[in-house]
Amino acid sequence: MQNTKQYMLSGSIAGSIVKFAIPLFFGNLFQQLYNTADSLIVGNKLGSTALAAVTSTGMLIFLLVGFFQGIGMGAGVVISQFFGAKENRNVSLAIHTYLAASLVIGAFLTVFATLLAPQILLWMGTPPEVMPMAVEYIRVYFLGSMGLVMYNACMGIMQALGDSKHPLYYLIVSSIINIVLDLILVSGFGLGVWAAALATIVSQFVSVVLCMYRMMRPEETYRVTLRNLKFDRRILMMIFRIGLPTGVQNSIIAFANVVVQSNINHFGEMAMAGCGAYSKIEGFAFLPITSFTAAITTFVGQNLGAGNRDRVRKGARFGVFCSLMLAEVIGVLFYLFAPVIIRAFTDEVFAVEFGVQKARICSLFYFLLAATHSFAAVLRGAGKSVVPMITMLAFWCVVRVGFLVILVPATENIAVVNWVYPLTWALSSVTLFIYYIFTDWTHSTVIEKKN
Repeated sequence: MQNTKQYMLSGSIAGSIVKFAIPLFFGNLFQQLYNTADSLIVGNKLGSTALAAVTSTGMLIFLLVGFFQGIGMGAGVVISQFFGAKENRNVSLAIHTYLAASLVIGAFLTVFATLLAPQILLWMGTPPEVMPMAVEYIRVYFLGSMGLVMYNACMGIMQALGDSKHPLYYLIVSSIINIVLDLILVSGFGLGVWAAALATIVSQFVSVVLCMYRMMRPEETYRVTLRNLKFDRRILMMIFRIGLPTGVQNSIIAFANVVVQSNINHFGEMAMAGCGAYSKIEGFAFLPITSFTAAITTFVGQNLGAGNRDRVRKGARFGVFCSLMLAEVIGVLFYLFAPVIIRAFTDEVFAVEFGVQKARICSLFYFLLAATHSFAAVLRGAGKSVVPMITMLAFWCVVRVGFLVILVPATENIAVVNWVYPLTWALSSVTLFIYYIFTDWTHSTVIEKKN
């Protein structure tokens, strides 16, 4: 924020992206510790039923917050392009508009999600023995929606301006708080799964306070002031132009994943616990890739705003290549050590078997997932979020759900559920690669250039 260096706009391309991605990786790592700490402590202290309750809510959480995270991505692109174009007044307008929108979103989610989540869990076919704990966890979690939304907004603003270090510092603090509270409330006092959700939301509010304290300091270049938190219609339309397609994409894909989760639920509590443990590990395994893709979006946004098209193309190639290589190395390691890693979450033999089976099917195809996210990140940074939206809706939603609806009842085999991921990753990555190669996506910005 203060004296933010525009290092993404000049100098070494590889150095610019890596310099941004490394703190982002560690920040994402600590962020992932939130729910993983919940799962590890809950699984070991409260048992597999409690673990199933916590892990099975992940898809539902993303279903309800994914739309608004897409709006946040749109805001990040707008802020980064204005920043690259050195339009300081518009940067400030975009930041204040996004924060004002986030306050409204947080209030909406607090009411809507808390009331609707139990019904969605029922529609997902959550087993009766898991349902009470799942409802308990999800209600407490969404009572802290304001912290969740504002936390993501503040982090997104800092990262759009090229600052990935301070979000890292704040995430370290909040992650430590989360783990300590988990140990005290769940392990120490023996409270239920609601206490794990409480630990998460308290730690998120701490991050919000730290971020806002920094952004409201008088010496900040783009200082946040409460009296300026209002909607600018022109900026809001720019944010929606990028964010709405991504938000719709997130929500519909999340709905498709809820369908996937309901198919997993069909195979019982052990399948839920094992596949839930796999999902937590996959979140960690994919952190280097998500860090690179976030760096790519910011890099593309800032440099297109500055008109550096040749630099954008070179940076995109570097980012995509690194993402694919990292993904496959991680996938091979996960494939080899899956049994050991899954057992860290649960010692139930059947749950471990379900988790290992999913890891052995999916992990070697992580390069396809990385390709999809990398090409989508490039296009979003260029303001072309509709293309990834259509691609992912077609393959990650329509094909994925159709595959499950037809084959799962016919086979009654959970391996069919697991194979739907590599299949749809392959289709989406090939489609986005073709668009990336054969279109001139660099002649696109969200902002209007000054004459």
